[in-house]
Amino acid sequence: MNTEFLSTAVAPLVYIASTMLFVFGLKGMTKVKSARRGNHLAAAGMFLAVVGALLELGLVDYRWIAIGLIVGAVVGAFLAIRVQMTEMPEMVALLNGFGGAASALVALSVVWNDVVEKDAAETMAHTLRGGAADAVTIALSILIGSITLTGSVVAMLKLKGKLKKGQPILLPGRHGINLVLGLGAIGLTAYAGFVATGAEGVTLATLGLTGVALLLGVLLVIPIGGADMPVVVSLLNSYSGVAASMAGFVVGNPLLIVAGATVGAAGLILTQIMCVAMNRSLLNVLVGGFGATDGGGGAGDQVMEYHNVRSCGAEEAAMVLEAAESVIIVPGYGLAVAQAQHTVRELASELEKRGARVTYAIHPVAGRMPGHMNVLLAEADVPHEQLIEMDLINSEFKNTDAVIVVGANDVVNPVANKDPGSPIYGMPILNAHEAKSVFVIKRSLGAGYAGIKNELFEMPNTMMIYGDAKKVLQDLVREVKDL
Repeated sequence: MNTEFLSTAVAPLVYIASTMLFVFGLKGMTKVKSARRGNHLAAAGMFLAVVGALLELGLVDYRWIAIGLIVGAVVGAFLAIRVQMTEMPEMVALLNGFGGAASALVALSVVWNDVVEKDAAETMAHTLRGGAADAVTIALSILIGSITLTGSVVAMLKLKGKLKKGQPILLPGRHGINLVLGLGAIGLTAYAGFVATGAEGVTLATLGLTGVALLLGVLLVIPIGGADMPVVVSLLNSYSGVAASMAGFVVGNPLLIVAGATVGAAGLILTQIMCVAMNRSLLNVLVGGFGATDGGGGAGDQVMEYHNVRSCGAEEAAMVLEAAESVIIVPGYGLAVAQAQHTVRELASELEKRGARVTYAIHPVAGRMPGHMNVLLAEADVPHEQLIEMDLINSEFKNTDAVIVVGANDVVNPVANKDPGSPIYGMPILNAHEAKSVFVIKRSLGAGYAGIKNELFEMPNTMMIYGDAKKVLQDLVREVKDL
C-alpha cells in the first residue's frame, strides 16, 4: 500500500479512533465498576496511537520498535508482579516521572537532530521548521518534563520514607531560591531559543535549562510533607500530561497533543478535588509542610496527651459486632501498611453471614494517592457497591450500629468541624463519631500528619484496639467465628 496514503489518510483515522478510546477509557475509570473496562479501552487506545505514529512516520526501523516493546513489556510485567499494593503510590509517582523524562528526551532529541548534528549557525527559532513556536515548545517540554522527573523521584522517596521519613525539608530562604531558579529557567528558555547560536551555544544553553529544571523539581517537592503527597502526585501527573502535550507540538503529533492535554486537565481537576477534600489551597500545599514549621518536620509520630481513652480487646469488640445490624469500615493508610485488606474482607464476610450490612466509607485523601483505598480493597475482591464515597455515606453514620476505623486518623477527627484554630478546621471528615459504637484499630495514640489530638479517641462511644491492624483483624475474625 502507498506509504503516502497510509501517512495522510489512514493515520489520522487511527488517531481519531485512539482519541475516542482514550476518552471512553477515562470515563470508565471514574467508577470502580467500570474501571477495569476503562483501563482496557485506554490500553487499546495507546496501541492504536503507536500504530498511527508508525504509519505517519512511514519508513522506520521496526527492529528498534520491537526491542522497545519487548523491553518495556518485560520491565512492566516485572514491576506489576513485584510491587506490593502498599507501594502503588510510589509506583504511580515514578511512572509520572518517567512520563516527564520521556517528553524531555523527545525535545532534547529534536534539538540534537535538527540543530546540533546539522551544526546550524542560526538560533533554534531560525533553524527549526516551526520557528519561534517550536523553540518555545521545546523549551517548555524540557522544563516541565525535567521538573516532573525529579519532583516525582523526590515524591517517591518521601512516600517510601527514605527521605527524612516523608517529613518536610524546609531550607532557609527556599522561596527566594525557587524564585531565582524560576527566573533563571525563563531566561535560559529565551536564551536557548532566541539568542544562542551554533551547535555549541545551543547545546550549552539547552543543558543549562535542563539542569536548572531538574534542580527546581527537587526543591519544589522537598518542602512538602507526606500528608500532602496525594495532592503532589496528582499535580505531577498533570505536569507529565502538559509535558507530553508540549512534546506533541515539538514532533507535530496531534494525538500526543490531545492525549497530553487530556491528562494535564484531568490531573489538575483531580488536584483541585484533593485540595478541597483537605480544605487546603494548592498554593498552601506547594508552600509546604502540613502542620510543620520552619524549624523541622511534621508531627506525625508525636504522642498527644489523652485523659479519657478507653480500650478493649478483640473478644469484647466481637461481641458488639456480632450483634450489629449495620457496620461501616473506615480504611486508612494503616490498613495498607499492614497489608490487611484480605483480612478485613474476611471479617466483613463473617459479619454478613450473621445478617449485618457492611459498607466501606472512602475519604478522598485516605491513603497516599487518589483512589488508594479503592484499589487496595478491590484487590481483596470487595464488591464495588460496598465502597461508598464520603458525601454519600456521611448521613448513614448516625444510623449505624458499629464503625471500625482501620489505620485512619485525621479524616475522622471531629475537631475539623468545630475548632477554627485547628490546622484541619473545615476539612470534610467522615462522621464516624455519630455511630453507636466506634472501634479504632491503631498501634498507639500517636498523632496523624496534622500533629493534633483526635477527639474521636476520647468520645464515650469509642473503644481503642491497640496493635497491628492485620493481627487485630485476624483476632476479630476468630472471635466472631467462635461466637
